[in-house]
Amino acid sequence: MALAAGIGIASQVCCTPHVQAAKDVALVSGAFRRSIPVKEIEHLAETGEPIGLLKNLLSLSGQDPAEVAKLLNQKIDLPLVLTSRLVSTRIGDAIIKRVAKIIYPIYTPEPAVSVPAIRAGVIEGLQREKGLTAVSFLQAYPNAVMAVNLPALFGVIEKTESIAGLVQFFSDSPLDGLKEAQP
Repeated sequence: MALAAGIGIASQVCCTPHVQAAKDVALVSGAFRRSIPVKEIEHLAETGEPIGLLKNLLSLSGQDPAEVAKLLNQKIDLPLVLTSRLVSTRIGDAIIKRVAKIIYPIYTPEPAVSVPAIRAGVIEGLQREKGLTAVSFLQAYPNAVMAVNLPALFGVIEKTESIAGLVQFFSDSPLDGLKEAQP
């Protein structure tokens, strides 16, 4: 009996499948959905050469494939232990919930599923050989299809651009006027 239990436990430990990684990135806007295979993203990151739908999207958007490949390979240096602790705090949870409005598992966008998926992608990505990059995040994301909500993404981009413009305006313009007004 003990032998059977030992074999059962050993088979569970040895034969446990790896967590499923993202196979597709679905670009979602309302009823519109278009999927890009992660293999195409990996190929662009490795070679700098787009293929398939990704090639068409980059061509239509006027994006330089070399620049996109550079972004895909950009390593984000974060300490593993500190990041692991941070993403489990209330502040980390709040940040991840905001990110989860942009990226989430396609069929289960609820925070109860999307937040742990993002957390797992970040922590697992940090443990990869090349560290955390966009590609390693996708390879570590524990869902077959990761959705990207395009309106939410564009909203965040617009806000960051307007904030950057506002900072630029206040850091340049008023100070120049004050400097000239002094006798």
